[in-house]
Amino acid sequence: MDNIALIESFGDFKDEKGISKIDLMAIIEDSLKTLLRKRFDSDDHFDVIVNPDKGDFQIFLNKTIVEDEMSEDDDLEIEISEAKKIDPTFEVGEDFTMEIPVAQLGRRNILTLKQILATKLQEHNNAMLYEQFRDKIGEIVVGEIHHIRHKHVILLDDEGNEFILPKENQIPSDFFKKGENIRAIVETVDFKGSKPQIIISRTAPKFLEKLLELEIPEIQDGTIILKKVVRIPGEKAKIAVDAYDDRIDPVGACVGVKGSRIHGVVRELKNENIDVIQWSKNPEILVKRALGNVTINKIDINEDANYALVYTPVEEISKVIGKQGQNIRLASWLSGYEIDVYRESSEDDDVELREFNDDIEQWILDEFKKVGLTTAKSVLDKETESLLNMVDLEEETIEEVKRILREEFED
Repeated sequence: MDNIALIESFGDFKDEKGISKIDLMAIIEDSLKTLLRKRFDSDDHFDVIVNPDKGDFQIFLNKTIVEDEMSEDDDLEIEISEAKKIDPTFEVGEDFTMEIPVAQLGRRNILTLKQILATKLQEHNNAMLYEQFRDKIGEIVVGEIHHIRHKHVILLDDEGNEFILPKENQIPSDFFKKGENIRAIVETVDFKGSKPQIIISRTAPKFLEKLLELEIPEIQDGTIILKKVVRIPGEKAKIAVDAYDDRIDPVGACVGVKGSRIHGVVRELKNENIDVIQWSKNPEILVKRALGNVTINKIDINEDANYALVYTPVEEISKVIGKQGQNIRLASWLSGYEIDVYRESSEDDDVELREFNDDIEQWILDEFKKVGLTTAKSVLDKETESLLNMVDLEEETIEEVKRILREEFED
């Protein structure tokens, strides 16, 4: 097998993997030197010249000229009489260079060379793949579902590159069918053995960010700034946006008329509920906006501890906390403050006296009822002296009733 035939035997691989001729020649040179080290223990006495323009290469062996019958290694030394047959001007001690035809390496070594070449070509492709997708970390890729397994899904892109979507990186309501195309972001690229492993994700906040960039041109061109994105995949997400120009409504631009712009993102995320708020440097305003459309009477901010205490009417508590605590948790992530809620009692926040019949005797409750005092507040709001004039009870009894009401109701 001559040099050209050897190079052309890898032509299909070169075309399939998109390896340039220059890179292929560099791999051939490295492979030849690897073979020479295997065959001669060293490649120090060899020169390998690769010509990418001609698609050819040559191997030269550099020997040292020695006196006749003084050669200790025929691979590295040549006797003077043999050297002078080629060039009569040679002298002892000079270097003698001769070309080694590939065929002279022997069939077995040529087969070894082909194996080395195939290995190095694969290593080159793996390195190129690693560099290509390492630069795409955080970017959206599209892949076709190739295989569905219990713990992950394997996808292939148009070039045959393999992506792995682990179960924990899938939206809980994701349901995949073989052959369908899905979008995700590149999360990590690492070597598993000698092959790059590309892990993708549909649950990362970055995936939502990139979807918003695709759907909303103002985010893509920088007119609107995505300040922060937080999400509980498949359930709820909150995003804070701002605009360089005060005349632009960043929330309206993101949502669109009747939610037209955000709808595509919601659909991609399997109907994940997305709240869009306008960013504020004022922590109180930011916390209030992050909690959404709820009634908040006051917010105490402790910036040193990144802590916010929110005072809200009792009837608003469930809205502030949200389903399974999702609303307050996302608001904490978005604002950067740990948020606690303090329930403020309203005038309507009262308890009927009959609810205390386990702690207060019924005849005492009946005495209050006779004069129209039927709730805990109605009793606690009156001075003891006034109650003495209203009900037929001892002062000691009235004070004990008040104590019970305060402990059981106010606390």
